[in-house]
Amino acid sequence: METLQPLSSFFKAIDKDGRISLTHIGIYAALLRYWQLKGYTNPIEAFSYEMMEVARVSSPSTYHKCVRDLHDFGYIRYDPSFKHNQRSKVYLLL
Repeated sequence: METLQPLSSFFKAIDKDGRISLTHIGIYAALLRYWQLKGYTNPIEAFSYEMMEVARVSSPSTYHKCVRDLHDFGYIRYDPSFKHNQRSKVYLLL
């Protein structure tokens, strides 16, 4: 049950946040899944195409907009690498 706590906290936090869409929720859930697969290390280090595949998001612009929104809204901390050979870092804050 401890592994469900971050998802539960996220749903409580977005309960009254009208800015969050299904795509935001899907990306956050994908981040949690990737976090689990990588041994619960924070930050998560991933290329955008890796996260897009897990989140089932096909548009890079949609993915980057939603990740930036989640960062701006305070749900994650996103440190993009801007380098094609270096993964970006995502810190789960909830």
